[in-house]
This record gives sequence, C-alpha cells and structure tokens, in this order.
Amino acid sequence: IPLLYASVLDWKLLLPPPQVRGMTSLDKEAFTQTITVPALRVPTGVLNKVVKSLKKSTVQRPGVPRVVQDAEESSDFRLLLLDPHKVTSPSSFSEVEAEALRSFEVTKELQDYELHLTYDNLKSEEVLEAVLPLGQDVTTSFSRVGHIAHMNLRDHQLPYKNLIGQVIMDKNPGVTCVVNKTNMIDSTYRYFKMEVLAGEENMVAKVKENGVTYEFDFSCVYWNPRLSTEHQRIVQLVKRGDTVFDVFAGVGPFAIPAARFGANVLANDLNPESYRWLQHNCKLNKVESKVRTFNLDGRAFIQGPLKQELPALIKEKAGIHVVMNLPALALEFLDAFRGLLHLEAPSDENLPTVHCYGFSKEENPKMDMVQRASCSLGFPLEKGCSVHFVRNVAPNKDMLCVSFTVPKEVLFSSDPQQTGEYESVKW
Repeated sequence: IPLLYASVLDWKLLLPPPQVRGMTSLDKEAFTQTITVPALRVPTGVLNKVVKSLKKSTVQRPGVPRVVQDAEESSDFRLLLLDPHKVTSPSSFSEVEAEALRSFEVTKELQDYELHLTYDNLKSEEVLEAVLPLGQDVTTSFSRVGHIAHMNLRDHQLPYKNLIGQVIMDKNPGVTCVVNKTNMIDSTYRYFKMEVLAGEENMVAKVKENGVTYEFDFSCVYWNPRLSTEHQRIVQLVKRGDTVFDVFAGVGPFAIPAARFGANVLANDLNPESYRWLQHNCKLNKVESKVRTFNLDGRAFIQGPLKQELPALIKEKAGIHVVMNLPALALEFLDAFRGLLHLEAPSDENLPTVHCYGFSKEENPKMDMVQRASCSLGFPLEKGCSVHFVRNVAPNKDMLCVSFTVPKEVLFSSDPQQTGEYESVKW
C-alpha cells in the first residue's frame, strides 16, 4: 500500500504519536506529526457546493481547515481535504457523493496532501487516551462552576492529574482553573476539599442558574450544578405569600428564587462562609428584604426561628414549606419536629410541608427513604408522603427527596423526647 492514508487498518491515523504514552508533564510539541491525507482538487466556482455534498467525507478536526491552497497556488482551484478513515480510493465515495461530483464536473482523482497536526488539533479525550496507560479508563467529564472545572479523578489517574488539568483547561474555552475533589470532607460543614490541578487559584465563582446569579468561594461552600432542575422543581411549588424555611440553605439556590417568586424566606446555614455568601447573593439579587438569614445549626434553627414563626403561620392560609437539603444527614434532623409545638393547641389546619433530601444505597431506595423519615419522626409516613428521585450520584447510590405534611401527632406531641413505638415496628 503506497500511501499512508490508503491503509484502512491504520484507524489511529489522526491520533497522537505513540511516544506520548506515559507522559505526566504536558509537552505539547511531542504531539506534533505530519500525516498524508487524501485531497480532491475542486474548481473554486463549485467549491461551496462540493464541500456541502461531501460533508461526511471531509476531515473533521479542531483547528484543521477542510479547504487549502493547491500546490500550484492557483486561484481557480482549491484542495478539499478528506478523512483518510472514510476515503481510501476514488471508489470510497457513496453513490450520492459520486453523483454530486459528476454533476459539478469534479474529477474523482485523489491527491496526497501532507497535513501538519499539532496538540491543538486533538480533542481532550484523544490526548488523554494517548497519554494514560493502555486499558485504563479515561475521564474528561467535569462539573462547570463559572470559570472552574471540577473533576473527580480516580486513584489510577492521580499520577497524571496535573496533565489532565492542563488538557481540560486548554480544550474548554472559559475554564481558567481545574480542581479535583480530594477524599477529605470537612467534618463540620460537609464540603469537599479541593486541590488545584491547573490554572489560577481564584476560587470565587460566578454562576447563573434558572435566571438567578450567584457568587461564592467554591473552595469552602457546597455547590452542585447538577441540582438546578431540582431547585426549580421545589421553587415552583411555592406560591406568592408562602413562607419558606430553608434549614441548610447553602449560598441560596432554593431561598433566593423562592423570594423572587414572592415568598417570605427564612434561610439558615451553619457554615459561616455559606452564610456570608448567602447574604451577599440576597443583595446581589435584590431580595434582602424578603430573606432573613441565620447562621445556626439546623436543629437550633428548627427549634428556634422556625418554632417561633410557626404558631402564627399555621393560623393563616398561606403555604408553609420546610426545605432540608443536606442529603448525608438531613433525615436525622426530622426528630427536631417532635413536640415542637407541644405548648400550642393542636390543629390540623395548614401544617408545614417538609421536603427532606437523603441518599440511599438500598435496593428499594424510595421505601428506604420513607422508613428512615418515619423512624426519625416517630410516626408512620407510608400513606402521607411522596418520594421524588433526584439523581444517581454514584453506582448504587441515589439522591431522593421525601415530601410530607408534618403530622399533627408529631408537631403537637406532649413528649418531645418520646421516640414513639414506631421504631420498634419490624418492616
């Protein structure tokens, strides 16, 4: 086979050279190579029509032109570069393509063209597949948080972490910082610690979600761009004039949209940084008059501000929502509702609706959520709740939201510490 491009077996023709395998510090020059690709000499008068007709057969590479000057630099002709994986001879063209070439009077004679390929002409997954050891999975996925790309690398990828970070930054316009989530979790405030893999160390991100702008230091607060649909779902349940208690508010992705919808909001977070950025985002979105902010433990917030406001709210007709989005722990806080209003006259009018999040690894995650919520409340919820699947966060690990009206038997219980016979019930 005289021509390099004619080998249909050489499917890696447009991929990086093999000597880059095992590279841990990015050397962009090592990816430079020259290959021979087939080209078609096309009269300039029909060039645009031919390009359109042969769209599926032309070279498709980042930064590589499909049309170049021919060797004679004639103004009457151009060379159309073809994909050597798809075109190995004049007979490689489909019937439709061959007919188009005949109608435009273009000769199906292929020429060689030496194509200079560099690092810039490769996709991120191609670079990383070439560098990482054979047989190891390659990750190019990340969460985008403003200018920050947030990765979750596996152990076998860690020797290449800085190279991976540089490639992700190079290949994604607007990304100026790449971080990796380390295994360490801040034990008090439950956010993952970050390691900068590439780029600037500026962790203050600006993001827009569902039309609302947020700013925060991503290194010391919790933010997950994959929850935007869930934030919107809950906020759409809230009506103008309702009251929302956000127990684990973070930087405000439930509280601020709810306030913009016309709700009265009491938002709380234990993390002083989250609390500071929550206040900042309320001002940024001009809802500071609609949101009262607190820097308390979740249980203290329920048994303090929420308890103080609830008796008056129950006597009104507007809805009352309690959002508890701390999936790792929130279900354990539900016992704070036991006997919360034990000094008040029992009522089954306008009781608060709780939206409580949790993780489950069980075979039946929805049943698991209901059982755990019921145990924490000391009251069976089976017939009085709904469970919404939010997302799969890892293999065999789901995030869900259980929503229910707090039973009057729980809220007005005369014995706040009583766990109820419910916990002894066998499922």
